[in-house]
Amino acid sequence: MTATTETSAAAVGQSPAAADRPAEADAVDPALRRTARALHAPVVDWFAAHARDLPWRRPEAGAWGVMVSEFMLQQTPVNRVLPVYEEWMERWPRPADLAAEAPGEAVRAWGRLGYPRRALRLHGAAKAIAERHGGEVPGEHAQLLALPGVGEYTAAAVVSFAYGRRHAVLDTNVRRVFARAVTGQQYPPNATTAAERRLARALLPEDDGTASRWAAATMELGALVCTARSPQCGRCPIAAQCAWQLAGAPEHQGPARRTQSYAGTDRQVRGRLLAVLRASKEPVPQSDLDQVWHEPVQRARALDGLVADGLVEPLDGGRFRLPLT
Repeated sequence: MTATTETSAAAVGQSPAAADRPAEADAVDPALRRTARALHAPVVDWFAAHARDLPWRRPEAGAWGVMVSEFMLQQTPVNRVLPVYEEWMERWPRPADLAAEAPGEAVRAWGRLGYPRRALRLHGAAKAIAERHGGEVPGEHAQLLALPGVGEYTAAAVVSFAYGRRHAVLDTNVRRVFARAVTGQQYPPNATTAAERRLARALLPEDDGTASRWAAATMELGALVCTARSPQCGRCPIAAQCAWQLAGAPEHQGPARRTQSYAGTDRQVRGRLLAVLRASKEPVPQSDLDQVWHEPVQRARALDGLVADGLVEPLDGGRFRLPLT
């Protein structure tokens, strides 16, 4: 699988619509364009040989499987997502199947993936797909962005991975690959910048098919080889062209990288409260929730937060349950 370096529709097999579309690369520096073309083939070929066999990459997953995986994989490693994803897709193989359930069932099935508001957002997206799109995940970027809980990254990922369209898909792994390979920095900025988005668009291959494979390949390269803590540069298909390696792999000089703590935080308390509610099909009394955390003020704050986020419904008599509406 080799990325093309030609720009005409006939040479690259573009559709007429793709050929008529202005190419962002036409506006970039010729040197950056040459860099991009030199990176495409080795990265895409490496992906063809080394990509993991993940269920959401199989043809039978469809656009709904891709969307579910993208919601679950946000800030969560693949090994934790796999069992939940497989159970989820067996139970709700179509958006309409999930939309027919109470939102609390999505929260229950989310298990311990963390950030459970993602479950509510995915449920909301499923309802919108069932109501507005005949139960089919839309293939247009703007339509995806209009769905509840779908942001720029998720919309681009679904369009690219499910429909094979040309979009810059910029997650943490891709940002790290581009920071090292092109800009010579060990790590990207803490938050995605406009400059990174411009760079990602400039690096896109011209045709839809190669651009889609490039998006998946750079993400996989960042996840497996160009990792944050222990990059395996000896296995990297573009090590000889990597700006960071060519500069001597300089240490990060920017702002300190953010780290997330968990133990003792409200997130931990929220997780314990939700675990009790997920385990019960019946409303849970306050006394049962009081057992999960010793500090009453923090426990009450965490419970209030869950209610405010729509993850928990308070009932009369001091009882609580996962949401039904």
